[in-house]
Amino acid sequence: MELEEFVTAYETALATQSWAEVAPLINQDACVTFSSGTVHRGKDAVRRAFAGNFAAIEDETYTISNVYWVRKSRAYAVYLFDFDWTGLVDGKSAKGGGRGTCVLVREGQRWQLLIEHLGPRA
Repeated sequence: MELEEFVTAYETALATQSWAEVAPLINQDACVTFSSGTVHRGKDAVRRAFAGNFAAIEDETYTISNVYWVRKSRAYAVYLFDFDWTGLVDGKSAKGGGRGTCVLVREGQRWQLLIEHLGPRA
């Protein structure tokens, strides 16, 4: 999988709202920081956090845009992006978005997310 394919695969996996689809793309040592500032360290903590989001937001649509590659190498890559989501929270229409930074690492023949930091748009 090429780097650009990883971004598409990650966006698609998140849209399924299924951890089984997302899990292969997440590194065992992953750290994810949500827009709220909450940090989740390790794949199991990330799984619990994503499962909580999947349960809280029904019919979610999640999109990644404006991807900017800061660095690409054979072992790691860093990119910036915008994200937007819509869905139902407690039965009511809701939406949000912001900016993110991801660090990917190559594990064997596949890319995996090592760090994701989400925050508001400035």
